Amino acid sequence: MSVLTPHNAIQSRSVALYTEGTYPQAHGGVSVWVDQLVRGLPDHTFSVQAISGVAFGRPALEMPSNVSYTQVPLWGAPAPSLRTDRAREGAIVSAYADLLEALCTLDVNAFGLALRALSEQGARGALTGVLEGARAAHMTLDVWTAQARSQDEDRVPGRPRLPRPTVSDALDVQMWLEHALRPLAVRPPEAEVGHAVSNGFAALLALNGLWTHGAPFLLTEHGVYLRERYLEFRHTSYTPGFKAMLLRFYRLLCSLAYREAALVLPGSHYNRRWEERLGADPDKIQCVYNGIDPDVFPEAESEPEGSVVSWVGRVDPLKDLETLIRAFDLVRRRIPQAQLRLFGGTPAGNEDYERHCRNVTSQLHLDGNVSFEGRVPDITDAYRAGQVVALTSVSEGFPYTVIESMAMGRPPVATRVGGVPEAVGEAGLIVRPRDVMGVASALSRLLQDRPLRTRLGRAARERVIELFTLDGCLEAYRRAYPVALARAAGSYDL
Repeated sequence: MSVLTPHNAIQSRSVALYTEGTYPQAHGGVSVWVDQLVRGLPDHTFSVQAISGVAFGRPALEMPSNVSYTQVPLWGAPAPSLRTDRAREGAIVSAYADLLEALCTLDVNAFGLALRALSEQGARGALTGVLEGARAAHMTLDVWTAQARSQDEDRVPGRPRLPRPTVSDALDVQMWLEHALRPLAVRPPEAEVGHAVSNGFAALLALNGLWTHGAPFLLTEHGVYLRERYLEFRHTSYTPGFKAMLLRFYRLLCSLAYREAALVLPGSHYNRRWEERLGADPDKIQCVYNGIDPDVFPEAESEPEGSVVSWVGRVDPLKDLETLIRAFDLVRRRIPQAQLRLFGGTPAGNEDYERHCRNVTSQLHLDGNVSFEGRVPDITDAYRAGQVVALTSVSEGFPYTVIESMAMGRPPVATRVGGVPEAVGEAGLIVRPRDVMGVASALSRLLQDRPLRTRLGRAARERVIELFTLDGCLEAYRRAYPVALARAAGSYDL
């Protein structure tokens, strides 16, 4: 029996929906997914609790009447702290010490107990006044130093080495943890069931909801959150000690969320390996593919003049536009009039990456062949603009750009990451990530072979209609909420 086939009847639900850096403050694939979910289940009410870096002024997306939202900024001024008595201060410091020791030893059980204790104290007021104080600073240095010394003296095969901290490392980690733990002092929405739309900080909110109100939660995964943190940290200037502690926090948080979620619903089968290795019960994992409405993405009736490649997405290092631009330089040498049209906005914080990509374009003398066109009002125009649609990401979940372009009969050239091969099947060309020559070869092949483009384009639309419709995705989530409640109540029988 599928885990998404409950015995109890399906009915309207109140859902606490937890997001991080996506809906409703930003555009992008996950925001599209959330918007489809809340609009597609109008009989459900959704209370969105949205993690952001800093507070945002207004939502980027218009929300339907069944949605309300609150912000949870990690940075900026903290919420006012009530006067903390000595007993509460002692409880917070004790839980913080347990958290530090769990980070050093990579003990997920101890980490969960420490987070829950901090959640209980957060329900009584902000944690900031204690966690940013001198007592917590000394404790960060002392616990970390003692654990690093102990592990150096008693090396355990296979356990990652814990670098010894400098004073600066300890202060940086203390400051980061104070901000990372702020969500535990924000009261979760009162709802029947929680739903984290990613792991990480969205899942931290869901855990807080579980501990505060007893609301079971399900966890949706698009990309693999922990893998993306590893990729992100490869190119940072953080010290080894600071980087080690942050990655340990993310690893333990993701593991805890997998263990505590009532259901884990990845957007592709690729994610399952990570989820199981990090502690998810295999019996509660079920893949639910993203879906689209094929009528919104009708088959393109004609191709543009000349040889044109489209790219659609947000400008972000994970999308690896540099590889696409360098590959297109090789394409241009074979097809001098070829064009690469890049459609998509640049999120705040990624401006330097956009400048880098523009600089690479200029250095390769591609300014006349490559255009940065920003967001387009009608995304179907972006897919129609190319004969081929490219995706060169180094990390993905189950990207909308692939199935949307496929629905319009545009064959993709895409990298073998996440659920992309599952989406494409035999209806496009798959290449290795960061493979400039491979991307160039695949693009050139499709641009120069119209019969192949036609055959793959037809197969692409048929594949979307068969496997990746919005109706199927929404029905799976309509069934998932009562399953999560039944599992929490112990009344679900596999």
